[in-house]
Amino acid sequence: MKRKLEIMDTTLRDGEQTSGVSFSASEKLTLAKLLLEELKVDRIEVASARVSEGELLAVQQITQWAKANNYLDKIEVLTFVDGGVSLEWMAKAGAISQNLLTKGSLNHLTHQLKKTPQQHFKEISETFNAADKQGIINNIYLEDWSNGMRNSKSYVFDFLEFLATQPVKRILLPDTLGVLTYKETYDFISEIVEKYPHLHFDFHGHNDYDLGVANIMEAVKAGCHGLHLTVNGMGERAGNAPMASAIAVINDFLPEVEINLNEKALYKVSKLVSAFTGISIPANKPIVGENVFTQTAGIHADGDNKNNLYFSDLMPERFGRKRKYALGKMSGKANIQKNLQELGLTLNDDELKKVTARIIELGDKKERVTKDDLPYIISDVLDTDFQQKVFVKSYVLTHSKGLKPSTTLSLEIEGKTYEENASGDGQYDAFMNALRKIYKSQNMTLPRLTDYAVRIPPGSASDALCETVITWDIDGKEFTSRGLDSDQTVSAIKATEKMLNII
Repeated sequence: MKRKLEIMDTTLRDGEQTSGVSFSASEKLTLAKLLLEELKVDRIEVASARVSEGELLAVQQITQWAKANNYLDKIEVLTFVDGGVSLEWMAKAGAISQNLLTKGSLNHLTHQLKKTPQQHFKEISETFNAADKQGIINNIYLEDWSNGMRNSKSYVFDFLEFLATQPVKRILLPDTLGVLTYKETYDFISEIVEKYPHLHFDFHGHNDYDLGVANIMEAVKAGCHGLHLTVNGMGERAGNAPMASAIAVINDFLPEVEINLNEKALYKVSKLVSAFTGISIPANKPIVGENVFTQTAGIHADGDNKNNLYFSDLMPERFGRKRKYALGKMSGKANIQKNLQELGLTLNDDELKKVTARIIELGDKKERVTKDDLPYIISDVLDTDFQQKVFVKSYVLTHSKGLKPSTTLSLEIEGKTYEENASGDGQYDAFMNALRKIYKSQNMTLPRLTDYAVRIPPGSASDALCETVITWDIDGKEFTSRGLDSDQTVSAIKATEKMLNII
């Protein structure tokens, strides 16, 4: 039989200690529903008692919804040893599970509270008894427990002996400052679980040394019964152990335990938390980062085509995501073919070579190329089937406030170079006026521009590739030319250069 492991999400309480983050009441309610109903965590810690009126309102809304949907015992509030003030607050809020904050190290107890263990235990007992009379579930945090195990282990075990006699459901063991190594985590929790097999212990990890997930893994191996995690690893300083990574590790490497979580909801919840907090998710963050299921090197895409050589158990579909194949200077034909397949496009070998070369050229310029750019790149590349005789060798475009835009243009026609300068109503108009001067000097006529259209791929950002399609009229016959670049004026100039070679 697998051992059941509880997952408690504390994004709405400990995660809110992230610098600059404060959820509104409606945001807390939205996330509470999502965490319990879609992600299916076992419990959520939603607030600290006594913080503010806004916090009280948020908890009241959550508990009203939770009570109507049979989740009330899953809603937890951080409380304090304060002579019953926190319990009064909980009664107003409608919450029935308290996570009582106490001192898990002798150092904290002596220097912060300036009390003896016996005084502290007596006050905790009084708080538990009062909570019991209100029908409140008692859980207890042993703050700074990790340093307590390092420096005052006898105090920690005296504390646990006392708790074994109390009406407490869960004992919460926080690595408050994120100082534990994974070996210490395993050793400390093993020792405690072995000595108190009938008590329930949760591990609460922080990430100050980037060991949060490793410590979570060792805590589970050591026999802990629950874990505290936050979405996107939010929390004070370097944050808490991140939900998505921890869940993937548990499901893939700890077969002896069973959890309820719905992996497919991880990405959705992560994006919503990011939107509510304004804190972006690093592109390389495991599981939920933008790039983590993106193959960049062409050799990897080729390997994926040949028996999925670069696949692992971290399949994007597990998390409601899809594998992507990046386009850029590292792209090979396999990467491009993968993107073409998604778009339903096919190219012959010669066309594929031309498109690959163009994407590599764009990547060398550090321009971002996306799947949605591909149709424009294909159109641009395959629209150049002519022998080029006219070259736009160089140009200077100026645009200054209060002055007309101007262009200095250097143009090569059949091996001879011509240069002109002109102004206009805009940069492209100035370019065209300089071009007309050159053609007029050679007794040549330019077609008439009849339409000018600019397009970018749907959903693109300001750095997207831009396609300019220009329609020309020459002696009553119309034709079009296309240009592609991240700069709109440059893409128009490229379209014009193609026109000059077509005529």
